[in-house]
Formats: sequence, structure tokens, C-alpha cells
Amino acid sequence: MDIKVVIIVAFSYFYGFFEIFMSVRQRLQRKKDIVKSGDKASVWLLIILIAIGYFLAFRIGMTHVGRIYHWDTFFAIGALLSVLGLVIRITSILTLKQHFTYTVTEIEDHELIETGLYKIIRHPGYLGQVIIFIGAATSLSNWLSIVLMFIPVLCGYLYRIRVEERFMIKQLGPKYLEYQKRTRRLIPWIY
Repeated sequence: MDIKVVIIVAFSYFYGFFEIFMSVRQRLQRKKDIVKSGDKASVWLLIILIAIGYFLAFRIGMTHVGRIYHWDTFFAIGALLSVLGLVIRITSILTLKQHFTYTVTEIEDHELIETGLYKIIRHPGYLGQVIIFIGAATSLSNWLSIVLMFIPVLCGYLYRIRVEERFMIKQLGPKYLEYQKRTRRLIPWIY
């Protein structure tokens, strides 16, 4: 097996374990703080769609169908995208601090955070994750892998954002509506 594939798979597992560790850690610390859930199974749908994206991207990525024959270049671009996405993801988690949750939930003393990346986009953590997944697929140097990763992952995050924003409007009302007017959902100044 090519060393690049080993690195891509290792990074993907490392990132997956990081998210699982953070989720379990948060769940153990947060049980008593959760006031109300509004997740509507969006976290499970997201996990399933990410798994589908990974399966399809890696499955086709290991064939010659859709192969781009500049693997070193695409591997480097994908690695840089993954690192950039990880930095964005971790920065967004650190900015939210105790207000970060893996499921769409209201917690005690819930407040709207508008600092850091949250000044310009409402969901920088999701942006970071999308960049990580696109980076992993790009590293495979296969345009079909990129498409097959992007479509299910994007669908999952678009649903998740819709669920989360409805919940935030119910919880924070006009304050969140005003925040929506000043910021974009996922891509600064665009969407």
C-alpha cells in the first residue's frame, strides 16, 4: 500500500477518534447542564452521511476511475486543506468553550457567541469539518472521490444547519435573527 494512502487513512482515523473523544468527554461533563434538546436526529444523519462519503470516496479513490495523475500535488493540497479545516474546527470549539455541544441542545446560561470566527460566519466548526473531509478526498487524487465525499457531507451539514438555526431562533429569538442578518451560514461573505 502506498505511504500516502496510509497517511490519509491514519489522519482520518485520528480525526474520527478526536471527535469521538471530545463527544464522550463533553457528554460526561454536560449531562446535568442540558436543559432542552432540539437535535431531531441531525447528529446521527450527519454521522451516517459522513460515513457514506468516506466509504464512497475511498472505494472509488482506490481505483483508476477518475484518477488525477498528479498525486503528489493533490496529496499536498488535500493535506493542507485537512490541516486548515482542523485549525478552523478546533478554533471554533475553543471560541465557544462551555457553550459548545455536539448535539443541538440548550444548556444552562445559554448565550450567543459573536467573537472570533463567529463574527462573520455562524457555523465555523462545520466549515472546518467540511474542509477536512474535502481535504481527505482531495488527497486521494481522484475527482470522483472529491464529488462522492462532498455531496453527502454537504447534504448532512445543510440539514444540520437548518435544524440548529431553527432551534437557536426559538431559544434566542430576535437576538439570533439579528445575528443572522450580520453573518453568513458557512462561507464568509458568500453563504
